[in-house]
Amino acid sequence: MYIVSSYFLAVILCVITMLCWGSWANTQKLAQKSWRFELFYWDYVLGILLMSLVFAFTMGSSGELGRGFVSDIGQAEMSNIGNAFLGGIIFNAANILVAAAISIAGMSVAFPVGIGIALVLGVIVNYVASPQGNAMWLFTGVALITVAIVIDAVAYRKKTSQSHKVPTKGIVLSIVGGILMALFYRFVASSMITNMEQPEAGLLTPYTAVFVFSVGILISNFVFNTLLMKRPFEGLPVTYSQYFGGTGKEHFTGILGGMIWSIGMTFSIIAAGKAGFAISYGLGQGATLVAALWGVFVWKEFYGVKGITGLLVTMFFLFLLGIGLIIYAGI
Repeated sequence: MYIVSSYFLAVILCVITMLCWGSWANTQKLAQKSWRFELFYWDYVLGILLMSLVFAFTMGSSGELGRGFVSDIGQAEMSNIGNAFLGGIIFNAANILVAAAISIAGMSVAFPVGIGIALVLGVIVNYVASPQGNAMWLFTGVALITVAIVIDAVAYRKKTSQSHKVPTKGIVLSIVGGILMALFYRFVASSMITNMEQPEAGLLTPYTAVFVFSVGILISNFVFNTLLMKRPFEGLPVTYSQYFGGTGKEHFTGILGGMIWSIGMTFSIIAAGKAGFAISYGLGQGATLVAALWGVFVWKEFYGVKGITGLLVTMFFLFLLGIGLIIYAGI
């Protein structure tokens, strides 16, 4: 299997993760013009699973070091498969809540609040479980990002006060989703090998762990998303017949979104071998910055709102500085 050979390469993969995790929601924004979120989400989940299989049978099955995907999944202990699978269930619940918040409150709000909370709590959880990197620089970076999240919330209050619309539901969904999002990564990480070149028996390689994780997302989606289709956060209920009646373009948009997210997840997991789970997860969740940039400059979610330019500039500066300190923590 392919193994990351240096910390520098691990950081590059984490930056790609950040770009992927911060950009996939653009496909949702594009699809929602004609395609309900609940229907989009089925294709998104299929895209995650499809991409995990692509990685499993390419990077996860090539090279002389490590253990190939087929042999790895055959020797895995059920407890480790269960942990990766549970990580998929927790992620799915969290992601549905955050994605629903995006449709209600917008990317520049839902991502900084939901994923920002996930970043702070997730780094703490993963560092306590597997301490790697300089704690002072790591948590200073996390603290700066936390301040940036608060500033974003202040900018959001200005926006809502001027538009006279306060979608409290969007904020609540972001917070709950963010708390759950902070937990899923640790379950996947606990199922994985610690020696990439000579994998321990019973544990999963990163590629197998991501595949099992993806299966957990798909199976849990038959419960979570079916309930959401019948009792949506917004709008009227939707049916499976509506899903199967979608156009090829609508289905492809969701699958593409899932594939983009899955690329980020796989790169984050394989980078953790050199960077550590806390740093790898923390950098990936810098996706908040990427999503906020999309929301502000492409989707114009703060267009026409007065008195927030300084707040947004400060928010982006603190995010960048925080991400830089997280990278420095692993050097």
